[in-house]
Amino acid sequence: MIAAILLAAGQSRRMGAFKPLLPFGARTVIETCVANLRAAGVGEIVLVVGHRATEVRTRLNDQSLRFAVNEAAESEMSVSIARGVAQLSDEAQAVLIALGDQPAVTPDVIRRVLETRAETGARLVVPEYEGRGGHPVLVDLAYRDELLNLDPARGLRALFDKHRDEVRRVPVTSAYITRDMDTWADYCALHEEIFHAPPPVAQPAQSS
Repeated sequence: MIAAILLAAGQSRRMGAFKPLLPFGARTVIETCVANLRAAGVGEIVLVVGHRATEVRTRLNDQSLRFAVNEAAESEMSVSIARGVAQLSDEAQAVLIALGDQPAVTPDVIRRVLETRAETGARLVVPEYEGRGGHPVLVDLAYRDELLNLDPARGLRALFDKHRDEVRRVPVTSAYITRDMDTWADYCALHEEIFHAPPPVAQPAQSS
């Protein structure tokens, strides 16, 4: 069984607004990320929250998610990954690590990563677009201890470099696996590309 950890603990400082709860079509950004994972066939999802955790939980309280909390919202991604891994069920054999600011990564792309694991037995799978790796990545839970103790500076890159012989890179047709939504301009551009319309909210005057 393959679970997913969805990372959404940060403060969105560069955005100037709280990314997970921004509108993205008929849903919020984080709801869209969850829906894409579900549509790809992922049953167990651990959502790692931190900043404004109560609001995110309330918004998603009907989604049958597991929640993990990273109290240090400004910490490195490695901390959030460790919090998520600690909440995985014993049934999980591998985990997708997905980013909460990539709502345009479609179920088809996620499914391709899952299929690569099923077809090849690869312990580490990275989707790539035109040679550039992106997310979500898949990690076999034979590496659970390493996921719990990632190098804060290098994170998943150190794990994948250490076990490079186990890595399977799978080409996908979506550039969105490589694009983070870090700034307001990133958000507006992505919303317009996907929905052919600007987002239905104005940029806040200051960070929220």
